[in-house]
Amino acid sequence: MITPDRYRVVTTPGEFTMRRLACLLMATLTAAAPPPTERVIAPDGLVPVTINGITRTVRIDPGVPAMPLITQDYAEAAGMKPSMIGIGYSVGPTEIHGATAVARVAFAAENPAKKRIGFTKQPFAAGIAGVFGPASLADPVVRFRLREPIGSERTIALPMIDQGGLFGGWAERFATVMVEGEPLRIRFDPHHPHTLANAGAAVRLARVYRGQLSGSTHMTEIAFGVERPIRTMTLAIPLTVGPLTIGSLGVRTTDDGKTDTIADADKATDPNEVIVTGKGKHDIKSDRLSIGADQLNRCSSIVFDKPARQIRLSCR
Repeated sequence: MITPDRYRVVTTPGEFTMRRLACLLMATLTAAAPPPTERVIAPDGLVPVTINGITRTVRIDPGVPAMPLITQDYAEAAGMKPSMIGIGYSVGPTEIHGATAVARVAFAAENPAKKRIGFTKQPFAAGIAGVFGPASLADPVVRFRLREPIGSERTIALPMIDQGGLFGGWAERFATVMVEGEPLRIRFDPHHPHTLANAGAAVRLARVYRGQLSGSTHMTEIAFGVERPIRTMTLAIPLTVGPLTIGSLGVRTTDDGKTDTIADADKATDPNEVIVTGKGKHDIKSDRLSIGADQLNRCSSIVFDKPARQIRLSCR
């Protein structure tokens, strides 16, 4: 037996030349290789999909989970039977429960492929049969076209992660920015009007960017038709997310934490003060910033590049 440290390759001059030519040819072919296949999504995201032979209109949405979510009506029409794996979603204190099943899914003229799909009695979004996130598509690159590009835009890449954990791959795909030395998960939601932080994220942002709450509480729809109370927070130091500069945002004041440590302009406190009390056992992995149409109307595209593990924003 010849051990690895004694192994050597002997070539004749002709063989050496052929190897050089082969290497040059391989380098040329690699350089000329086409980029990863890219699926382009129109601004409204609406496309027909066929599940078990039944076609409906769904939305491909950058801000939804990787496991497709369809209505129970569509699932029943497609003959889907609940499996042993159920799903649950929390929107504030409201719990949305559903089931899952494996079905054959195809877009346009594609060949059907088996995929696990979730379905709930309450639609994720009104008026459509379901939603598919970018991670639910087989395409390595998914480009969400929001509007036509303009010359003054900048394109900046952000790291892309999933939820983590055993079933993390079924959740959304997030961009991240560092806040207080820890990553803050960011989702992109062009189909809702407001940029929103849950309470935990808002407290972190307030400490770093001198955030201050103001104005009255009002309700806004989050998902599944569930509305939650929000207030406006103004940042003395704007938050930068790629090419976006965010000076104010909505805060979900009672979701995933409490905002009573954030300075309130409508109370008799120092407007520059952010009162920080004990952090307790708050899990920062639950902190979320959802960037809505009020910021994304400055962007022409959001690109989810799975091989590169990047989300690229092109915005003015």
